[in-house]
Amino acid sequence: MPKRPATTPSDPHTVAGDLRVVLGQLFRRLREQGNVGDFNHSQTSVLRRLEREGPATMTALARAEGIRPQSMGTIISVLEEAGLVGGVPDPHDGRKTVLSLTDAARERFATGRLAREDWLFRAIRTHLTPAEQDDLAACVDLLKRLAAS
Repeated sequence: MPKRPATTPSDPHTVAGDLRVVLGQLFRRLREQGNVGDFNHSQTSVLRRLEREGPATMTALARAEGIRPQSMGTIISVLEEAGLVGGVPDPHDGRKTVLSLTDAARERFATGRLAREDWLFRAIRTHLTPAEQDDLAACVDLLKRLAAS
């Protein structure tokens, strides 16, 4: 496997641009590996929001996604039919329903996450030398610092 020459860009603008492009490519590859299913962008976004932020009402989801409650109703109907979202009456306002992921949705997310991690593990092991793997580990620490800034 040919080793690529190390780049030594000293211009932070160049580094920022290169990093943005390569992270975008990596995110697309990871998405390909752990697909949530045959859902459109809006449906996937709602599933991910419920996973990340926990249960929410349809109104809160619509507000967070920047769409009308009627449009959110259509999205939720599809997700309920697929068995990925369920609802219970809001304990504070019985007229509302609190929506959350079902166990089936959580399993899909876990499976997708494992598939993405497995692909990344195999790619690292197959395409990087041990020294490059060490370099990558050091870069992860730097990326964590950037993400926390």
